[in-house]
Amino acid sequence: MKSCSEKLKPRWARRKEDRPQELLCAALHVFGEKGYAAARLEDVAKRAGVSKGTVYLYYSNKEELLKAVVTEHISPIVGEAANLKDEKATSAQMISDALHLWWDRYGSTELSAITKLILSEANAFPELGHFFYDEVIKPWWEYLESLLKQGVAAGEFRCQDTEYAAKVLCAPLVTLGLWKHTMDACCNLNTDPMRYIDSHVQMVLNGLSIKQHDTPHNTGSAVRNIAGAGGLQPH
Repeated sequence: MKSCSEKLKPRWARRKEDRPQELLCAALHVFGEKGYAAARLEDVAKRAGVSKGTVYLYYSNKEELLKAVVTEHISPIVGEAANLKDEKATSAQMISDALHLWWDRYGSTELSAITKLILSEANAFPELGHFFYDEVIKPWWEYLESLLKQGVAAGEFRCQDTEYAAKVLCAPLVTLGLWKHTMDACCNLNTDPMRYIDSHVQMVLNGLSIKQHDTPHNTGSAVRNIAGAGGLQPH
């Protein structure tokens, strides 16, 4: 998605066919600034430099606006990640590529404000929470789980609970996005997203990878040995 500031051109320079995307960019700014509950179509119209009636020509309410932002600019990212699949690449490399793509196309852009909005207002607007889960979260988890399963089947990764491992892979990126819109902003911090993501990927893949002396069948006994030595105390 191009920067919304690029899309919101002076009125005289606009073309009619650009109008829907301009409205989506304006809506994204308004949602990010005001949240979903406080946002109004009047605010979106003012931000886009059009009349409120013009907004209604394309979107009947703010729910449609938010859903359009998601379906047109966020949902397709999972498909883009899947298109990066390379038969010659390892599962580890494809996971790393997917996480970096997610940050490049979503986390580092204005779109990432949607995560904060959904998480903060899902209880008040559960339909939006369900919509975002079905459109974005679930497909993303399923894609990462498919890569984890592929790695396990190929003997590249240790046997594990791939369903929850996929969720664990995603969680730090969510944290990074929220941190960017909160603590980095209010405390004038400057978290380096590439260092953060590279550290996350390195730790996870080092933990997943089967070393030369390991086999998929002895990792469970290794965990039991740690527990027996006092590292993990059974309850």
